[in-house]
Order: sequence, then structure tokens, then C-alpha cells
Amino acid sequence: MKSLAMTMLCGCVLLIDGPAASEAEPAVDCSKAETQMEMNICAGKDYEAADLALNIQWKLTKALMDRLDAERQEKAGVSKLVASQRAWLAYRDAQCELDGHAMEGGSAQPLLVSSCLAELTRKRTDELKSLNDAFGN
Repeated sequence: MKSLAMTMLCGCVLLIDGPAASEAEPAVDCSKAETQMEMNICAGKDYEAADLALNIQWKLTKALMDRLDAERQEKAGVSKLVASQRAWLAYRDAQCELDGHAMEGGSAQPLLVSSCLAELTRKRTDELKSLNDAFGN
């Protein structure tokens, strides 16, 4: 009974103390970002847009590899694509953590990390597009 009461109490505290969705991130006009917080937010939005484009391209490239594998009666294309994507994700994340390390603990660290994530993600999107072009789609 004590554990149930404690769980309910913790849940209530979490509900009370949690920020509302509108409090989580202020609206920022990224064309006029001046403060470090605004620049961090805008860099995060830039990365989110790059990540969305990557996910769209990933679906297209994977569908192409699925089709090619079906035509060739193999699974090599998809497995190589997935392996390369996993390796790239590990590289991207480690590289961007390293880039951010220059400002470790500082207010500009999120800007450095998000900017790196956006740049490398856009490059990977271009690589996936090139794969589609190379395989005739």
C-alpha cells in the first residue's frame, strides 16, 4: 500500500512540476535571432528540418533497395544500406559531440552540436540521393 501511495504522489508531483508544452520553447524569428538562446533554438530547428529531409530520403532509398533486392532475389542491398546508415549515425553523433566539446558546459554548446548535426545530416541526405541516382531512380 505504501508503494502505491508513493507512486501516486510521485506521479502528481511530476504533473505539477512539468512545464506546459507552450513553456518548453519560446517562439523565435530565426531570421532575427540575436541572443544565444535564440541562436540555439534556431540551430535546433535547422537540425530538425534536416533530419526530416533525411528521413524522407531514407524511405525513398530503402524502398529502391527493397525493389532491387526483390528483382535480384537477394537482400544484400538493404542490409548494406542499413549497416551503412547505422555506422553513419554513430559517426555523426560522435563527431558532433566532439564539435560541441569545444564549448563544453557553455551556452553555445547546443549551437555547435545542432549546427554540426544539421550539416552532416544534409550531407548524408545528399549521399542517399546519389545512391538513388546511381541505381537509376
